[in-house]
Amino acid sequence: MRIHHALLAALVLCGSIAGPAWADDPAGPPVAATKEARLDQLFVDLKRERNEKAAERIAGRIWGEWYQSGSASIDLMMQWSQKAIENQKYDVALDFLDQVVTLQPNYAEGWNRRATVHFMMKNFGKSMSDIDRTLQLEPRHFGALSGLAQIMALTGHKQSALEAWQKVLAIYPMMRSAQNQVATLSEELAGEGI
Repeated sequence: MRIHHALLAALVLCGSIAGPAWADDPAGPPVAATKEARLDQLFVDLKRERNEKAAERIAGRIWGEWYQSGSASIDLMMQWSQKAIENQKYDVALDFLDQVVTLQPNYAEGWNRRATVHFMMKNFGKSMSDIDRTLQLEPRHFGALSGLAQIMALTGHKQSALEAWQKVLAIYPMMRSAQNQVATLSEELAGEGI
């Protein structure tokens, strides 16, 4: 028990976790002090942050939480899929990601990564299907929403693309690419309305 408290104190001092109300509770953290609770706080921080670089750091921490599957096997397959993507071996990446979503269907990042590979292969229908599943599991997934916006723009659905980018900004207001896309699409749509 003493080791648990020492570890908790070290994490708080390092800034890895905030000092929550339960920090002094000898019973330890409640069940809610989980990945979901950390994500909830990070999303609150992301929405409030007005410094672009600080917001990028918070977004990076969110991605870090999303990448954690809770399974060493799944994490290894995700690493292998990333390596295959980097080597442009998209079929190999899809093989790994098919296994990821089969073995852990509630792992949103597995679906998002597979959506990304389908996008890179220009399989927009399959990508949209995986984006939909990602957003069912994590409605705040600004990466999946960005992918949706890109597909909508590429397929000529500017209004839908604009709406998706606006959803991204509602979650991550300081995302520069989303800000730029909203401005560009708004101007294009206003010009078409004349």
